[in-house]
Parts: sequence; structure tokens; C-alpha cells
Amino acid sequence: MRFGKKTAFAALMAASALVMAGCAGGGGDIIEEGAPDGGGSSDGEMYIALVSKGFQHQFWQAVKKGAEQKAEELGVKITFEGPAAETEIAQQLEMLTTAIDKNPDAIAYAALDPEACVAPLEQAKSKEIPVVYFDAPCNGDVGLSLSATDSKVAGALAAEHMAELIGGEGEVGIVGHSQINSTGVERRDGFVEKIEADYPDIEIVDIQYGDGDHLKSADIAKAMIAAHPDLKGIYGTNEGSAIGVVNAVGELGLEKGKLTIIGFDSGAAQIEAIKNGTMAGAITQDPIGIGEQVVQAAFDAANGDDVEEFYDTGSYWYDAENMEDEEIAAVLYE
Repeated sequence: MRFGKKTAFAALMAASALVMAGCAGGGGDIIEEGAPDGGGSSDGEMYIALVSKGFQHQFWQAVKKGAEQKAEELGVKITFEGPAAETEIAQQLEMLTTAIDKNPDAIAYAALDPEACVAPLEQAKSKEIPVVYFDAPCNGDVGLSLSATDSKVAGALAAEHMAELIGGEGEVGIVGHSQINSTGVERRDGFVEKIEADYPDIEIVDIQYGDGDHLKSADIAKAMIAAHPDLKGIYGTNEGSAIGVVNAVGELGLEKGKLTIIGFDSGAAQIEAIKNGTMAGAITQDPIGIGEQVVQAAFDAANGDDVEEFYDTGSYWYDAENMEDEEIAAVLYE
């Protein structure tokens, strides 16, 4: 679907449904206590199933917190689950299939692989279960809404600050977290396109991918620094990528600030790296707002109300100078 216009759940459900076989449900679920075990909520309370990309980063814990807050406000029951790592696509699909089998009133989904989720979500459509997305959508036309950061805008914001911090010239690299996931692609592309359009004296000399894993990203960053001795900066496109770069600099014994590091997301480790001068700054999202908004969208869709195709929950630059400002402090999560 193309996000940006209003669409109605009733209109989508009136369309012809394509019934397709999905993945077999399996184990590995991380289910919240009190989750329905089939047929929706047994006490008549609305039940919304959320399937996340993971649990390993503080970002997802903040999304979960926002979802729980909104569920309590609306008086609905939710489950929030995800695989142990954002590379575990098969495990996430098992969780999605299991959620569909429970016949919830709505499903909220954050896609690790935008193609792999198409068939199981067609099953949800055939069962007339409304689907909304958060953070990253699935391909196809099943989803009614996306609650997320505009990742290309956020990537461009990172590029602007990188350019300012390195004086508008020099070599920079990118340690990305995914070539498949829309957030990884768009955060990279937003950065690259901004640099190419507005900063001709900056050269992006390398782009590598560490799957958001601290250790893998650190190894990539160390190799990148060794291969490019004139490197002025590195941009890490998510929490794991950025902390990997920070760890690489520490392991190499580089002087703090010698390499300009810009991260993405917040979390205790990035906040500490900015405070101690290892990282220049980062782009933060509003994960609590994402969690709140996607539950609201799922609730509205389940009730047959109109929902927006795209809810941009915003992106913000933070550094040592502004992280205590009221607006920025509200979107930092530790």
C-alpha cells in the first residue's frame, strides 16, 4: 500500500479476499501473561495482538510501554511479542501465524521482511482481521495504517548534522542494520541522498551492514577505519549499529571526538557515549508514541472507523547540549 491518504477498514473488508496458505504456527513465542489462547478474548474485552521486530533493544521496550499505556486507557487487552533478534525472520513469522490463529480483533505488525509476511497477512485478511503496522510495513495491500518515524527524513537529518560537525568536507562511512527492512533502507537512503544533493565535498566511502548486532557492527567499524585512514565520521543507523561503532573506537584506543560518530535511537549506552564525548549525537524517535499510536489505530480499525494510512511520530536530533531540553528529554528512553 502507499501510505499518506485516509482509508476505511470497511472499504477494505468489502474487497475480495485472496485466501493463501501461510506458515505453520510454532513455538518460540514470547507471550504476555493473560494472553488469549484462541478465539480472541474470552471475557468479551477487545483483544489486539502486537508482533514486534524484537525485544533486544531498548527501543522495543519503549514501544511496548507506549502500547500498554494506550491499551489501559482504551480498556483493551494486548499481547506484545517478538523474536530474540531482528535477524530471526522465521521466528517472527511463526509468531504472526500464531497470532492470526487466535482470531484477535486486530493485529499490529512490524515487518522484518516485507515480502515474507505477505502470505500470512492474506490469511488475516481472509478472516476479516484488520491489520495495522508499526515501525515497518509489509508489502501488499492488507495493512490499513503505519505508525512510524519517517525514516528518510530522519536519515537526512543525520546527514545535515554530520556535515556540520565535519566542516562540510571529508570521508564518511555508514554502518547499517539492514538491507531488507524498510527502516534500514530508508535511514541509509535519506542520509546518502542528502549528502549527494547538498554536500559535494563529502564522500561516502563505504556502507556495510551489521544486522544491528553490537559485535558484528564493531568489527565492521574497525575494518572501515583501518581501510580509510582519513575517515572523518561514521553514521550508525540503529541502536546496535551505533553502539558497535562506539565500542570499535574504544577498542582501537582512538581519542574521543577524533572520529565523528552519529547514531540512531537513544538508550542508556548511546546517551552515556554522548555525555562522555565518544559520540557526537544521534537521531531519536518517539517509540512510546509509536506504541500508543499503533494501538489506537488497531482499536479504531477494529471498530470500523477511518484510520490514517501514515502516522509520522517524528524524529529529533539530540546531543550533549540539548538532551535535557523538555521536548528532547520526553523522547529519550533508557
